[in-house]
Amino acid sequence: MNLAILLGIVGPWQIVLVVAVILLMFGGKKLPELMKGIGQGIREFKDAKDGKNEELPDKKN
Repeated sequence: MNLAILLGIVGPWQIVLVVAVILLMFGGKKLPELMKGIGQGIREFKDAKDGKNEELPDKKN
């Protein structure tokens, strides 16, 4: 059991706890905006890693 704690094995209860904390911190309305920002950041990181110099098109409403 101590070895599992030291190795950082993530179980279902840890995932539920993390999701609950995130919901409490950001609330239900801000969560989609947060996920969109994270997705854009990951996409930009992958594009930079692959050497793509294209900018993301600006969405104008």
